[in-house]
Amino acid sequence: MTIQWFPGHMAKARRQVTEKLKLVDIIFELVDARIPQSSRNPMIDEIIQHKPRIVLLNKADMADGERTKQWIAHFKKQGIQALAINSQAGVGMKEITALAHVVLAEKFDRMRAKGIRPRAIRAMIVGIPNAGKSTLINRLAKKNIAKTGNTPGVTKAQQWIKVGKELELLDTPGILWPKFEDQSVGLKLALTGAIKDTILNLQDIAIYGLRFLEQEYPERLKERFQLQEIPEDIVEFFDRIGEVRGCLTGGAVVDYDKVTELVIREIRSEKFGRLTFEQPSDFDVQED
Repeated sequence: MTIQWFPGHMAKARRQVTEKLKLVDIIFELVDARIPQSSRNPMIDEIIQHKPRIVLLNKADMADGERTKQWIAHFKKQGIQALAINSQAGVGMKEITALAHVVLAEKFDRMRAKGIRPRAIRAMIVGIPNAGKSTLINRLAKKNIAKTGNTPGVTKAQQWIKVGKELELLDTPGILWPKFEDQSVGLKLALTGAIKDTILNLQDIAIYGLRFLEQEYPERLKERFQLQEIPEDIVEFFDRIGEVRGCLTGGAVVDYDKVTELVIREIRSEKFGRLTFEQPSDFDVQED
């Protein structure tokens, strides 16, 4: 299965981000803490170039805590400051502004030396759809300014938002990239809800999720579906889940569509606990 999703407003957003770059001091790059690398748009590096940035690992409450620490250390090795946050609950909001002051300290010291009065930090928030940008903005601003929704692609325009006296934010629509070179990236984005379900083969996404759990969190998988052993055959696997969880048609036959929906829903809603679908070592070979 090939996964692609690049609506027209995303191409427009890329142009707008490029045009507005000169107006901001720093980039807040919002990623999903469950897939910190796969939820980074490779075009962002090309667009923002040497502009200072902070990577914000959102939905950290849903991710494996130890792996989140590994990812923060990984970004720091690359010279990028990173911070784990939960925009839904407002965790880490004060730290964002504080870290931005640290990153921009030299720039603002130079401005003061030239007699320029201190002003609010101007930041641009970028990220893929459904990373939680609008929720983050509303948390920072302490009011519902940005439109939110659990469907990818809600924000389709840019807007400036004041956050107290210290910060001004430029929101941008979520931008996916035209082609996923690695299809596992598309599968991880789909599994975590970054791509509209209506354009996906959900059965493939469910299978990917089950095989990931089998490899990385097998005991959780066995416990959730009351399994002594995890079936190698995927049809048998679906049958076992369907029987245990009552995903049956009128004739007591397993309904594979219901099993598919159940698996994806339970992965997304943390029924298997906090999950991180990749770790820095997964990308070592690609980076060398």
